[in-house]
Amino acid sequence: MKKLLTGLLSFINRPEMNKKFTALLILAVLTGCTAEMYSQTLSATEIIRKADDKFNGEKSGYSIMSMTIVRPSWQRTIEFKTWTLGRDYALTLITAPAREANQTFLKRGTEMWSWNPSINRLIKLPPSMMSQGWMGSDYTNDDILRESSVVTDYNHEIIGEESIDGRLCYKIKMTAREEASIVWGQQIRWIDKKDFLVLRAELYDEDGYLVRTETGSDIKTMDGRTIPSRIELVPAEEPENKTILEIKEIKFNIPVEENYFSQQNMKRVR
Repeated sequence: MKKLLTGLLSFINRPEMNKKFTALLILAVLTGCTAEMYSQTLSATEIIRKADDKFNGEKSGYSIMSMTIVRPSWQRTIEFKTWTLGRDYALTLITAPAREANQTFLKRGTEMWSWNPSINRLIKLPPSMMSQGWMGSDYTNDDILRESSVVTDYNHEIIGEESIDGRLCYKIKMTAREEASIVWGQQIRWIDKKDFLVLRAELYDEDGYLVRTETGSDIKTMDGRTIPSRIELVPAEEPENKTILEIKEIKFNIPVEENYFSQQNMKRVR
């Protein structure tokens, strides 16, 4: 930084330099330096929070997604809508295929339920089911309904920098807090330094064994935010399997109230 400013001052002191051009040059350089310094001074937790807000919004959100479950001999696709309010409320509606349409999942605080219209039954999900595959996929119930928080349930540490697909990324280690009741004991995330996109993540169990790897791609701008619209998950022990999540539409900070996330609304939301 010191060398850059010294060189700049030497350059602009030349007699032939136009004052207006000089002012613009100084502004451009200092703006770039300030942005670089700001990026370098962010803490690991602030980086994780910025990346998390990319998908969840600061207050609320709405999304339409498809999830393709790929196995060596078959594959199937599930489509769904999700509404969220902060970290405590989430409502997910299955819209396809027809045999599973209108099934819903609700999260309120630490309590979670599923509603299956074909059997007219409301089931409360116990904590032991949070690590189970959601709708037969490689994603867990906790992943889809966001019971845990990557911001508050982990300690964060920047452990390096790496490039992914030409984008320079922070490499951040996340270690579960002792008091947090969560599925993953540790995560490593690669977060793009420019747009705070999660381009890769490795998730480990409480014993430190790699369970799965996620990669983000097909970067698009949706509702004014740049995000990976395709996320591919591969389990470590079954690399021939994978689950592909594709974001069709996403909106942030939508007008939605707490009473929207009710057991009554689980049966009528569309």
